[in-house]
Amino acid sequence: MSQYVLPHLLETEVRALRDEQQVVDALYRFAAGQDLRRPELFLSAFTADAQLDFTQPAQRFGAHVPVMVGRAAIAGILDTLAPLDTTHTVTNPRVELDGDQASLMALVEAQHVVRAVPYRYFLLKNVYEVLCVRNTGDWRIYSMVIRNIWYDGDPTILFGGAVAS
Repeated sequence: MSQYVLPHLLETEVRALRDEQQVVDALYRFAAGQDLRRPELFLSAFTADAQLDFTQPAQRFGAHVPVMVGRAAIAGILDTLAPLDTTHTVTNPRVELDGDQASLMALVEAQHVVRAVPYRYFLLKNVYEVLCVRNTGDWRIYSMVIRNIWYDGDPTILFGGAVAS
């Protein structure tokens, strides 16, 4: 192998690893922005025209939540979560790179606790399916679909009286 081929291969592998890490970091920014109540961090995860689809979990609990389109609509999540303490744990991220796009699948455990009544909680275990695009200097979420696998606790914490009995 030529002395010039090896550095090129290493450079390509390092770039792919960096891209994968930055794709996952977009999901981390989404989660940490909620948990730390930092809107700028939360919104830095998304493109201006991003879409977030939470319809399946909402329907499971008898609520209607339209697909959120654009950062302003997605920012509404922070208003919904204002009376809650949250923790989002992101695990098992799988990234597939394709040029300036990447698909990401991860498991996310989302705990929601009523700050004023800390024994009231709602825990969701979800699969996140995310499409990211390369932005200037980083990666951003273009679309996110959240699907609920299981839950524990009181769904009215997130969905109010819409929860089906």
